[in-house]
Amino acid sequence: MPESIVTIPEFITVHLGAPSSSAQNVTINFADYIKNVASSEIYPTWPENAIRANVYAQITFALNRVFTEFYRSKGYDFDITNSTAFDQFFVPNRNIFDSVSEIVNEIFNTYIQRQGKIGPIFATYCNGTTVTCQGLSQWGSVTLANQGFYPYRILTNYYGNDIDLVRNVKVRPNVPSYDGTPSKLGDNSPEITAIQSRLNTVANNYPSIPMLVADGIFGPRTENAVKEFQRIFGLDVDGIVGKETWYKLINITNAVKRLNELDSEGLTIEEYSQQFFFSLVPGDTGESVEVLQYYLSIIGSYYDEIPQTQITGVYDKQTSNAVYAFQLAFSLDPDRIVDERDWNEIQNVYLGILPYFKDATAPNKVYDGRFPGFTLKMNSEG
Repeated sequence: MPESIVTIPEFITVHLGAPSSSAQNVTINFADYIKNVASSEIYPTWPENAIRANVYAQITFALNRVFTEFYRSKGYDFDITNSTAFDQFFVPNRNIFDSVSEIVNEIFNTYIQRQGKIGPIFATYCNGTTVTCQGLSQWGSVTLANQGFYPYRILTNYYGNDIDLVRNVKVRPNVPSYDGTPSKLGDNSPEITAIQSRLNTVANNYPSIPMLVADGIFGPRTENAVKEFQRIFGLDVDGIVGKETWYKLINITNAVKRLNELDSEGLTIEEYSQQFFFSLVPGDTGESVEVLQYYLSIIGSYYDEIPQTQITGVYDKQTSNAVYAFQLAFSLDPDRIVDERDWNEIQNVYLGILPYFKDATAPNKVYDGRFPGFTLKMNSEG
């Protein structure tokens, strides 16, 4: 049941009707899906900046459905529908506008997220004339583009100033998070960490579920938490996390964190960093690299042999050297690859330092350790 960094799925499965209808499912390349949606919902004669802003919203909306497994966690065998009452307008075999296709090819692996959070926002939108909504107005975006607004500024007008565009996201197969292996008492694996983390998220709203240390060990306390979760949500109370319990856990986490609502509080960096199930290697980019660099920058301020790193989101030479130094210092294989063991050790060292870490400019204030979610640059404040 591993979870990983946010990625663009190679393919997306579309249900051609309302969720509960017996309509056909169509599986299509993700970029081709976005081209179809954009060609079905907006006009190629619109200003380019308006088209780009709309495509960013369409990508992010679809990616939210995939990332949160919104439909699959409810027992459906698809990722999204083509019913505009629920999702986006998709017309099988329709003609694609050339101008739209070119823009999608350029930006299909970019999405919108909240600063300091992880994951695509639920980027709702509507035409803004016959239908209005809380999110982006499609015709309103045309007006703003004609006034000289760039795509990011158009998006902030509707989604707020606390958004970032996450670019160059990797494309990977869309593999269901449940791998077919139940988790039970006595198991010890990274998958257990994800279960414990999600149980803790739900426990914030359901206090009868005991809080857990997300250590990857399925002990009696974790079993009791699973049983209480199963009891509350009407599942078989066996203390085993099989497919039904796992997807119910995803479904309830989505609901508790309101991940499928525009004003969701989102996933924090702490919640995300507890669920690390992939390797980082030189050349990688993205949020996981930012988290790694943040941890190493704090660790490097306490261990002279570990060089501090700048948070760039790119696994570059300075990051590689810091990882290598950390691996040597803590008796790990010095291969410059951050695997599960390396990540856990880095996080443990960081957490050991955190209670003593002081902001140099405010020595009486203990820093809470949250990465701000954006790169600090000249004239940044706070």
